[in-house]
Amino acid sequence: MNMSNKAMIAVALAGLMGSMSVMAQDEKKMATSGKTEKCFGIAKAGQNDCATKSGSHSCAGQAKKDNDPSEWKKVPSGTCEKMGGKLDAPKA
Repeated sequence: MNMSNKAMIAVALAGLMGSMSVMAQDEKKMATSGKTEKCFGIAKAGQNDCATKSGSHSCAGQAKKDNDPSEWKKVPSGTCEKMGGKLDAPKA
């Protein structure tokens, strides 16, 4: 491995570490602020936080498909719509 390859790898790793630090800071802010909101339509299959509004299941982790509008996750306040979700459950 020549010096320029090593330098490129070092720069890439530094960038990766920097972005991981920013993500960790965002998670820490969410944990310390405590302000969250239900965000419908963003949960991935098996990653919802609780029951559906329609009553098709009553537990977390039972979403059957990605981005189902009746499934929700808690997210930091003010971020739901930025992620493409909705603050209100769909009408039955």
